[in-house]
Amino acid sequence: MVGGMKAAVIHQYGGPEVLHVEDVAEPTVGPEDVLVAVHATSVNPIDTKIRSGAMRLVIRYELPRALGMDVSGVVQAVGEKVTRFAVGDEVFASTHYKAPGTYAELTTVNEAFLAKKPANLSHEEAASLPLVFLTAWQSLVDTAKLQEGERLFVQAGSGGVGTMAIQIGKHLGAYVATTCSGRNTELVTRLGADRVVDYTQESFDEVLEGYDVVLDALGDDTLKRSRKVAKRGARLVGVSPGAPKRVEKYGAVLGFAATGMMIAGQMFGSRVCRGQKTRFVTRRSDGEQMAELARLCEAGAIVPVVDRVMPLAEIAEAHRYSETGRARGKIVVKVR
Repeated sequence: MVGGMKAAVIHQYGGPEVLHVEDVAEPTVGPEDVLVAVHATSVNPIDTKIRSGAMRLVIRYELPRALGMDVSGVVQAVGEKVTRFAVGDEVFASTHYKAPGTYAELTTVNEAFLAKKPANLSHEEAASLPLVFLTAWQSLVDTAKLQEGERLFVQAGSGGVGTMAIQIGKHLGAYVATTCSGRNTELVTRLGADRVVDYTQESFDEVLEGYDVVLDALGDDTLKRSRKVAKRGARLVGVSPGAPKRVEKYGAVLGFAATGMMIAGQMFGSRVCRGQKTRFVTRRSDGEQMAELARLCEAGAIVPVVDRVMPLAEIAEAHRYSETGRARGKIVVKVR
């Protein structure tokens, strides 16, 4: 794979050390594709799980493969059927999980997934937003139908999805409670959280109750405990069913089987025990929702939360840091 650009590529599944920045061929632009000169991308937990091989039964890739699903950059070329973008436009997107590749100097994105970058944000700031915003928006708006005046509980408020969920909740007029460690209390309060539980000092399920909507980005035990926080008839949304941990413990086949059983059990248990609805959300790429994100950013309703910016050459170290679970907001990778 020798060509005209640099990309962070895996040739096999494993730890962060399997990520190599090397020369690769430039991507081919399809009729509905936009070729983007990548200025910045970001690291998401799904990237580290794909790299490790924990998702290989669900997401099948032909290796070698460049990873990355967030992008902010400038349009370099457009396919023959593209109508909404032109060379020179500043754009951002979250790519389809079947077509990653934003850890690179150039990447192609389907026109349907793109939107114009918010004018008030840098490429580094814009690249921190797409995947986590879409996950939170599709959880709270599309799935839970969060309404003004309702009470929302966000698990892990200082993470990527959590920082977006708090801001979306406040934008929609909800009362928002969240969990974090003491060092992040000021951050989540600044984002709009009305009630903050320091999980190192209190158990959230002992001090919170009566919530209409719960968004859980941790899964397993925390989602079970969240039933106590949610009132009867509430809507619970999970975004991390914990498949990678089970794959590591039981192997690929049994790990995914156990995850499926857990999901079914959670949905059945919440319905039978408390009349609650539990759903699990998988983020989908959506250019219209990205355009909504741009509008919210330009109006000041959504602000990026960037933990640190690292160069593409340090992508393996960025993955290591992501896997500590200590990042406040997002880890951004600057490409150019």
